[in-house]
Amino acid sequence: MILAVAAIAILVTIALALARAFMGPTLYDRILAVNMVGTKTVLLIAVLAVLSGRTEIIDIALIYALINFIGVVAVLKLVEHGNFYASGEED
Repeated sequence: MILAVAAIAILVTIALALARAFMGPTLYDRILAVNMVGTKTVLLIAVLAVLSGRTEIIDIALIYALINFIGVVAVLKLVEHGNFYASGEED
């Protein structure tokens, strides 16, 4: 029962984060909101794995968390430099 309520609460926060992603006044607000959706999705997968009794699904949640992190870092680098292959030093 408590996990079902937690899953519903996570879905509500995902909906609020998606609203922020669409309304966000700046690009960084939108990137942060998409990162939050990814993080909440990992939590939702973990809660659903425990609810269903199939805890091996938690591995999928961990992989999704890594992909989310790498994706956000790549998008931020793209926003900052304008490409993915720029070195850290400015000429």
